[in-house]
Amino acid sequence: MKISELSRLTNVSARAIRHYEKKSLLQADRLENDYRVFGESDVKRVKAIQLYLKLGLTTDEIGALFKGEAADPDEYEFCEEMLAAYENKLSHVKGQIEALHELERMLERQIAITKSKKTIV
Repeated sequence: MKISELSRLTNVSARAIRHYEKKSLLQADRLENDYRVFGESDVKRVKAIQLYLKLGLTTDEIGALFKGEAADPDEYEFCEEMLAAYENKLSHVKGQIEALHELERMLERQIAITKSKKTIV
C-alpha cells in the first residue's frame, strides 16, 4: 500500500509516517518511481508507535524497543526492557506532576499576596 493508504488506515499524517521511516521505526520498499510501499503489518506498527508516543516515549526510546521486533505493545511476553521503560517514564511523569503541584502552590500564594495588597491600597 502507498503512504496515503497507510495514513488513511492509521489516521496518521503522511508527514509523520515519513518521520517514522527517517527514524528507522518503519521500513518502506520503493517502487521504480520511488513511491513508498508499505505492508499490512505496518498498519499495526504505526498504531504501536502512536501508542508509545501517547505514553510519552520518544522516537529514540521506541526505536530501542523495536530492535528486532514488530513491537505490538499488547502482544509482548514479559520483557525487562519494556518494564524498565514504562517504570522510568512513570517515575518521570510523577516528578513532573509534583513539580506542577509545587508551581500551583507557589502561584496560589503569589495570587493571595497580590490580592491582599490590592485591598490595602
